[in-house]
Parts: sequence; structure tokens; C-alpha cells
Amino acid sequence: MPLYEHVFISRQDLSNTQAEGLIEHFGTVLSDNGGSLVEHEYWGVKTMAYKINKNRKGHYAFLKTDAPATAIQEMERLMRLHDDVMRVLTIKVDEHPEGPSVQMQKRDDRGDRRERRN
Repeated sequence: MPLYEHVFISRQDLSNTQAEGLIEHFGTVLSDNGGSLVEHEYWGVKTMAYKINKNRKGHYAFLKTDAPATAIQEMERLMRLHDDVMRVLTIKVDEHPEGPSVQMQKRDDRGDRRERRN
């Protein structure tokens, strides 16, 4: 089956458990349609570059899926209809990289940055 990566932004006034509940809900939608949620990450509340629906911040979530195209289309349709989801981005990938995403890596692991001088 094809591999996909999804990032979606939900409203800032949700609690952390409600935002993580959306991840579980959409994972269930995938499994009901013959796909599977390989891995998911909750990135937390982040400030956006511009307002979306009068919101300056949003809960970011990242999903790695292995599902047929029909399951992805159904999940995206339900995401776009859901009142709490503001934006959705889905891309098809050849393989899922191992380990955490760039957003979840510690700042200390980024050794290529120059040190600050006082």
C-alpha cells in the first residue's frame, strides 16, 4: 500500500487531550477503511505565521500512514468537514524515515548551529 505523511492544525482553544483525541479519531477512520496509522506525533501548540479563521496559534499533529488512496480520501474529507481542524497537508512518500521527525528532535542534536557570543 502507498505511504503518506499528514500534518494537520486544529483550533487553539482545544485542550491537549482533545487534540490528541483527534489523532486517534482519524486513525480509527483509516483502519475502518483498510489502512493503518504507522506512527503519530503531537507537536503541541505553535504560533502560525498568519491568522487562520481568526486564530494565531494551533495544535499541530503529524501522522505517518500506510493506506489505500480511498482511505486517505475519506480521512481527508472528514478532516475538512471537522469543525476543529483548520488546515490539512497530505503528501505521498516512498518510505517513512526512522526515528522522530525534525520537529521532535532536541535542539541539542542540532550541532551545526553556531554558538552565541556575548
